[in-house]
Amino acid sequence: MKLCMIGTGYVGLVSGTCFADIGHTVYCVDSNKSKIEKLNSGKSPIYEPGLNDLIKVNHKAKRLFFTCNLPDALKKTDIVFICVGTPNKKNSLSVDLSYVFNATKEILKHSKAKKIIVTKSTVPVGTGDSIEKILKNKKKFTVISNPEFLREGEAIRDFRYPDRIVIGSNSPSSFKIMKNLYLPLVNKGAKFFTTNRRGAELIKYASNAFLATKITFINEIANLCEKTGINIEDISLGMGSDLRIGSRFLRAGPAYGGSCFPKDTKGLVSIGNKVNIDLSIVKSVIKSNEKRKQLLLNRIHQILGKNIKNKNITFLGVTFKPNTDDMRDSVSLLMIPYLHKIGAKISYYDPTGEKKEFNQLKNCKFNPEIKIACKNADLVVLHTDWDEFKSLDFNKLVKNKKFILYDLRNLYSSIDMKKNNIKYFSIGRPSTS
Repeated sequence: MKLCMIGTGYVGLVSGTCFADIGHTVYCVDSNKSKIEKLNSGKSPIYEPGLNDLIKVNHKAKRLFFTCNLPDALKKTDIVFICVGTPNKKNSLSVDLSYVFNATKEILKHSKAKKIIVTKSTVPVGTGDSIEKILKNKKKFTVISNPEFLREGEAIRDFRYPDRIVIGSNSPSSFKIMKNLYLPLVNKGAKFFTTNRRGAELIKYASNAFLATKITFINEIANLCEKTGINIEDISLGMGSDLRIGSRFLRAGPAYGGSCFPKDTKGLVSIGNKVNIDLSIVKSVIKSNEKRKQLLLNRIHQILGKNIKNKNITFLGVTFKPNTDDMRDSVSLLMIPYLHKIGAKISYYDPTGEKKEFNQLKNCKFNPEIKIACKNADLVVLHTDWDEFKSLDFNKLVKNKKFILYDLRNLYSSIDMKKNNIKYFSIGRPSTS
C-alpha cells in the first residue's frame, strides 16, 4: 500500500519507517526543510534505538521517502496518516487541535482522488467528527482513528510486536483495508481490535490515564514505605504477582513525564469537563504527580541540610526515561533550575548529550563523561535509569569521599552501599544512612 505520513515527529517518523520496513511505500511529509534534509541524508532527528538503521535501509530500498511537498505526496498515496502534535493549550487542560485541523484543510485542498484519512495523533473524543465537517464530502474521504501505543525507547519493537492494533471507524468496510495494511503484524499474533471512531479515540486516553494511575499509586505507596520501614520493591513484587494487577508500571521513582501521560491525563479530564463528568481519580493522579516533584526537592533539602549554596550536585541522566532524548515533563526540568536558583553548582551527564533547556543556567554544566561529571560531587542524583548507570563504582568516580548518592530509580542495593561506606538514599526503602 502507498501511505502518506503528515508530520515527522516521534509518531509519524517511527510509524512511517516501520510501515516501510514491512513492505509498504511511505512518504513522510514535514514543513521543516532542515529536518527533511537531515532525513534524506539518512539521519534521524530523534533518538530512538535502531531507528537510524531502519531509515537508511528503507530509504535506500526506495520504500521510504521524505519530502516537504504535501500535494505531490497526496497524489501518490491512498491512505493519509495525520501524525502532528496535539499539545495542551497554554495554562489549560484542553488540547490544541490546530495542527490536526490545518493538516485536514491541506488534505482537502490538495486531494482529488478518494482517500482514507487516519488520525495517529492522540485526539479527544469527537475529533474525527470535526475532521469530517472540515472535509465536507464524506463520500470522498473516510476518517479513521488508529491510535499509536509506542513507548519511547522501545518503539520499533512495539510496532513490530504490538499487544493490539486498535481501529475505530464508522464505516465497517474500512476495517478490511486497515487489516490488510497491518497484515504482517496480525499474522504474527497481534490482536486486531475494531470499534467505532469515538471508541478508538477514548481507548488511547483511557489506557494512558490508567498507566499513569499505576505509577502514581506505587509512588504514593513508596512514601508510606519510607515511613514504616518497608521495602517498596517487596510490595511491588507482591502486588504484581497478582495477575489481575500485573507487574508493569509498578516501579517507584520520580513523577511520570514524557510526551503522553502528562498531556493525556489532562486531556481526558478536559473531555470529562465538557460533558459534565467528574473524572475525580484522574484529577487526583495529576495532583499527586505534581506534588511528587516538590517532594523530591524537599528530600534533597533533608539530605543536604538547609544550606545548599555552593554544593556540587551531579545529575546522572536528565531525560524523563532511558533510551530517549525526550525532555518533555522530565522532573529534571524542575529540579535543576530550582537547585541552581538557590546557589547549587550543577553538573550533569546524559548519554543523549547536552540539553538546550539548561543552557541559560550559569552554574549548570554538561559533561561528556560520567567521571568528569561526578568528580567533585557532594551529591549525585541518579535521575534516569540508563543501562550504563547500573554498575558504577562511585568510590572511584567521586573524589569527595563524603559524597551522598540519591538514587531515584533504586538501581543499587542499600546493603551494598553501606558496605562501601557510601551515604545512600533511595525511593520507598527504609533508610540505612
